[in-house]
Amino acid sequence: MDQSRFAGTAKLSRFILRLDRIRIPIWIISLALFTIMIPPAFEGLYTTQEERDTIIQTMANPAMTAMLGTGDLENYTTGAMTAHQMILMTADIVGIMAILLVTKHTRADEEDGRLELLRSLPTGRLSYLNATLAVISGAFIILTFVIGFGLFGLGIESMDLEGSLLYGAALGGTGLVFAGVTAVFAQLSDSSRGTIGWSIAILLFAYLFRAITDISNEALSWLSPLGWVTKAEVYSSNNWGPIILMVAVSIVLFIIANYLNSIRDLDQGFFPAKPGKRYASRLLLSPFGLAFRLQRTGFIAWAIGLYVLGASYGSIFGDLESFFAGNEMYELMLQQAEGATIVEQFLPTLMIVISLISTIPPVMAMNKLRGEEKKERTEHMLTKAVSRSQLLGSYLLLAIVNGIVMITMSALGLWSTGTAVMEDGLAFDMVFGAAMVYLPAMLVMIGMTAFLNGLLPRQTHLIWIYFIYSFFVLYLGNLMQFPDWVGELSPFGHVPQVPIEDATFMPLFVLSLVAAGFMMIAFLTFRKRDIAN
Repeated sequence: MDQSRFAGTAKLSRFILRLDRIRIPIWIISLALFTIMIPPAFEGLYTTQEERDTIIQTMANPAMTAMLGTGDLENYTTGAMTAHQMILMTADIVGIMAILLVTKHTRADEEDGRLELLRSLPTGRLSYLNATLAVISGAFIILTFVIGFGLFGLGIESMDLEGSLLYGAALGGTGLVFAGVTAVFAQLSDSSRGTIGWSIAILLFAYLFRAITDISNEALSWLSPLGWVTKAEVYSSNNWGPIILMVAVSIVLFIIANYLNSIRDLDQGFFPAKPGKRYASRLLLSPFGLAFRLQRTGFIAWAIGLYVLGASYGSIFGDLESFFAGNEMYELMLQQAEGATIVEQFLPTLMIVISLISTIPPVMAMNKLRGEEKKERTEHMLTKAVSRSQLLGSYLLLAIVNGIVMITMSALGLWSTGTAVMEDGLAFDMVFGAAMVYLPAMLVMIGMTAFLNGLLPRQTHLIWIYFIYSFFVLYLGNLMQFPDWVGELSPFGHVPQVPIEDATFMPLFVLSLVAAGFMMIAFLTFRKRDIAN
């Protein structure tokens, strides 16, 4: 192969490291902390094997197998428990990390014209792609050892060095596979939206295929990359075969991505772009219509995904009594109330998770305004008969509608499957009410995002740090015994725990006022600041 195609790869790798000097360490540290803090909690709650045996029957439930994958239930030590209940969930997050990072430095940079500028310098045709893959691969190798040695450093008897390194390698290997998947789709698709959309679709398909085959024909789970994570049997038989398979598949994907990159034109993809209509629809002639058109595919995909998420949670409602019986850890997640059923006690905790995940797409929809601004499209819009307030208002309205749809779809999924698996059914008004009380908190997050777009456009990423904080302290708050004020720093910490508590007017009203305040400041600051500054 012509070596000139790789000229400057080392320098470009240093350049990418400079760009991601904060982003990559945040990902690694967050994933490591999230992983390492769980085993001590399990160890403290289950001091004997007899206590751990109390949840084995529940974990053998097909619904739990579909959600968490297979595990070593015959020898359910703290290590085996951690791997069974946490590794697949963490692997999903690692996959998303790989997709976002690779897309940013491949198709997104090409879409923004940066790659064309770099190509004008003494660099090879394949240099930037390989520099990206080298940096991302290095990040996942570091993640492997940070998590591996971090878990071993806990000093838990059942978590030996080999198993801990295998745990980290399973996560790092997952990242390599989906880095390869994304690199391939970066060549096939002609946009960053398409690259992310196709890559996440493969991630979701891998998860769903593994879920189905784990409960129907476990041998077929070998066809799913996420199935390889559980096949490693961490802290049990410690099977390194799936890791070798992950590395081999990632190398093949890297080679395919290089080949496709070498034969395509810059700014082009192999998937044919759908030709637009000769005349724009009336909806497309408005800022709101254009904003929706830009996000339509993601909007539909998220709506379907959140319905599936709600449905997956609803599927365990039929066996909820045995799920919590004698399980001290999970009982900590219940909102205790005298006379309330297990479903009513569990629903508030479940809705915190669902509402937080449902907040992701509307925040992304609001931040799309900043994305368009960085691509210098906003300036073009404002040269027409479109005011700044109208432009910001269009994205803000779309984000609000997005949030309402997402939380509704999640509630519908939860209610539909919950009703199907429960003997007495599940009251729709209870589920819908428990979901919609989180709408004011979602509006606060949307308002804060608009506020950052208006006042601090270069700091819009701060909303994701705040989101991660909210998820961490509210989802694990009871388990980690955080004081109440820690959760109340998040708007979701002020929402009444329906149906255990009444949906009182005042906290929801105050949250709505806070959201309105952020939105008003966003309008004032967006009208006065420089565009693309």
